[in-house]
Amino acid sequence: MKKDIHPKQYKAVVKCSCGFEVETESTRGEKIEVEICSNCHPFYTGKQRFVDTAGRIDRFKKKYSQYQK
Repeated sequence: MKKDIHPKQYKAVVKCSCGFEVETESTRGEKIEVEICSNCHPFYTGKQRFVDTAGRIDRFKKKYSQYQK
């Protein structure tokens, strides 16, 4: 392998907004913050929840309800 072409690797702590933390190695830095992880993602937890920002789901349903008939 060629020398001095690989990025520096750090021991990183990945922290989710739900509070879950995991320690791993990364080239992005020592602290990484994410919004969603496998502990709180609906696909992995089996619980479905919608985060409705400013009524987007209602507007979508209203806009496309005429095509469901």
